[in-house]
Amino acid sequence: MSIFKKKQKTELPAISTASLPDIVFMLLFFFMVATVMRNDTLVVKNELPYADQIEKLDRKNMVLHIYAGKPSSRYKNVGTEARIQLNDKFADINEIKPFVLEEIKSKPEELRPYLTTALKVDKDTKMGLVGDVKKELRAVNMLRVNYVTKIGEATNNLK
Repeated sequence: MSIFKKKQKTELPAISTASLPDIVFMLLFFFMVATVMRNDTLVVKNELPYADQIEKLDRKNMVLHIYAGKPSSRYKNVGTEARIQLNDKFADINEIKPFVLEEIKSKPEELRPYLTTALKVDKDTKMGLVGDVKKELRAVNMLRVNYVTKIGEATNNLK
């Protein structure tokens, strides 16, 4: 008789996957709550003009958005003249400089030269307002300006 007994081969029990659906739904719920779908709520009419030669921006997190257009139907009490929208509120021309400087400060130092200003201007907005916005952007040395448009023939703007 031997003193040492041979060890019997034991199998590991199967991994229970019963809690897996709970974990998946918990992650799904977390990302649904934590994800921001839209940064700005439009308070101006924003029917973009058509253009046929467009380029897509590479880094959307390096873009400052400035909207211009007539107030939307919910905001008729502020008038019918074309207005500027910065973030979620109406703004005057003289508020563009502080807005841009604040946005520049919020970005990392090494990425600041790559900031681009995207002008989302309604197709019925007068160019005088756009010119004033561009003048304010030049005053703070924001020279990279992008006009946001829809894809299509430029002749569609005449309709």
